[in-house]
Amino acid sequence: MAEKKAIHSPLPGIFYRRPSPEMPEYVQEGDSIHAGDVVGLIEVMKNFYEIKAEEDGIVDQFLANNEELVDAGQEIIMLKK
Repeated sequence: MAEKKAIHSPLPGIFYRRPSPEMPEYVQEGDSIHAGDVVGLIEVMKNFYEIKAEEDGIVDQFLANNEELVDAGQEIIMLKK
C-alpha cells in the first residue's frame, strides 16, 4: 500500500484551489506534484499566501473545499507517495 502524507495549512484563513476565479485549479486529484509546487492559497485579511508542497507525490484527496475556512495546521491535501 502506498504511503500517505498530508499537506497542512500554514495559517488560519480561507483556502483557495485556484489563483483567481477565472483561472484553472493549481492541482487536481491524481496530479503528480513536486516539492516547491504551489498547490493552493490561504487568504488572511486580503493577503494571499502560497501553499507549497514540501515533497513529491500524487494528489490523492482534498480534505478542504475551495473557499473553505481552515485552521493553522489543518490537513488540506492528502498525497500518495
